[in-house]
Amino acid sequence: MPEELDISLAPELLDEGSPEERAAFGLFTIRSRHSSLTEGFDFYLNNYRPGPLVSGYHAAEWFAWNWWRLRWEPRSAAHDWALAHQMTSIGEGYVWPNVTIFSDGVRTALISSPSSRPDAKPFRYIGALPLILPSTVFEAAIDAFIPRVLGRLREQDVPETNLDRLWCDVLAERADPDIAKRRRLEALLGRDPDAVGDNAVEQLLADVGLLGEQSLYEIAAEAARGTAVLTAKEFKQIAQEHGHDAEPQDVVRLHADHRVARGPELPAWRIGADAARALREQEGLGAGAITNSVLARMAGTREATLGVTQTGRPPFSFVLDQNARKARIVLRSPWPTGQRFDLARLIGDQLISTDGALHPATRAYTYRQKAQRSFAAEFLSPFEAVDEMLAGDYSTERQQEVAESFDVSPMTIDTLLKNHGKIEREGSDFEFVTGS
Repeated sequence: MPEELDISLAPELLDEGSPEERAAFGLFTIRSRHSSLTEGFDFYLNNYRPGPLVSGYHAAEWFAWNWWRLRWEPRSAAHDWALAHQMTSIGEGYVWPNVTIFSDGVRTALISSPSSRPDAKPFRYIGALPLILPSTVFEAAIDAFIPRVLGRLREQDVPETNLDRLWCDVLAERADPDIAKRRRLEALLGRDPDAVGDNAVEQLLADVGLLGEQSLYEIAAEAARGTAVLTAKEFKQIAQEHGHDAEPQDVVRLHADHRVARGPELPAWRIGADAARALREQEGLGAGAITNSVLARMAGTREATLGVTQTGRPPFSFVLDQNARKARIVLRSPWPTGQRFDLARLIGDQLISTDGALHPATRAYTYRQKAQRSFAAEFLSPFEAVDEMLAGDYSTERQQEVAESFDVSPMTIDTLLKNHGKIEREGSDFEFVTGS
C-alpha cells in the first residue's frame, strides 16, 4: 500500500500566551502508517507520549513560511539550511521534534533523530527510522494540517493572523505557474521567497528557452552549493574552451521495448540502475568492464575525449547540444575514473531526461542527479558481477581490487553495496547516496 503521512494536533488547554498560541495548543504528532516520528518520554507524565505538547500555530506558521524550500530544496551544507528544514529551529519556548525535512524534488525525507541527551527534559524524543515518501504525500499532509489549525483559530474567535496571510500567499503562488516556477528556483538556490538580492532568478528564467526548464532547476540546486549561476552564453563559452565534439544522433538510446520505469514511488537509484541494466542487455555488453572506446561511442564522441587533462576546471560536467547534429561534452574531473563516471552519468541523463539542450551532471542531491549517479555506478560496474567477485568479502581492500577491475573508483563500489544493503550506511548518508 502507498505510504501515508498524518500531521495532527489534539486540543489541550493553555492558560497563558497569545490568543493564537492558546487556541492552537495541543498534542502534536507526525505519523506514518508504520511509525511515529514524534514519540518520546514525557518527564512530567513519567510515561511515553506519541508527541509533545506545543502550539500548533507555530508549527503551521513554520510550515507555511518554509513551504517552497521544504518541497523543493535538497540536503545542503549551507549555513542557514537548517533554519528552513529542522523543526528544532521553530523555537518559541517549546521542545520541538528533532525532525529534519528535505526533498530531492520527487521524494521527501523526514528524518527523526533521538534527543541528544538521554536525560533530556521535559520531553525526550526516541527517534524513528527515516521516512521517505512521494513529495505529493508530504504536500497533502501540510495541506490538511494548516487548514485544521486555521479552523481552530476561528473556533476560538481568533481573527486573521500572520498564518492566514502566509498560507493565502502560498496557495496563490502555487496556483500561478509563473510565480511557482520562480519560487521553486528560489528554493533550489537556498533562498526564502523574494529574498534573492541579485538577479539570479531572472538570469535563469531568461535562459529557459535555450537550456530547458528542468535543466535550470539543476543549475539552481548546484548554485546553492556556492557555485556561480551560469548563463547560456557562459555555458557555450566553457563548452568551446573545455569541451569535446559529440554528435547527438549517435548517442545511444533505449529501444521502445526497454522502457524506463518511472514514478515517485520509486527511489532515484532504482530508476538509474534499471536503465543501466536495460542498456547493457540491449547492447549485449554482458557483465564485464566497459572500455573507453565503447563508452565514448555510446556518448556520441571519440575515445580521445577521455583521458584529456583539463587546462581549466569547469564547475561541473555537462553536454550542451548546439544543434541536431553537433554537441559539446565537458568533463570536470582530471582523473580517468572520474571522467568515465561522469561520461556514463551524461549517457544516463540523456536516456532518462530529454528536456532541453543542456544535460548537467552536478554535485547536487536532486532526484535527477541521484538517478544519474546510480545509472553510472550500475552501468560501469553491474552489482551482480561486483557482488559475485566480492564473494562476501566487503573489506576496503577487496572493494579496491574490484573497483580496479571495472576501472571505477572505490566509492562507486561502496555506493553499490550500500544501495543494495550489503554494507551499512554511516549516519544519514543514505539520502546523499541512494536517491531514496
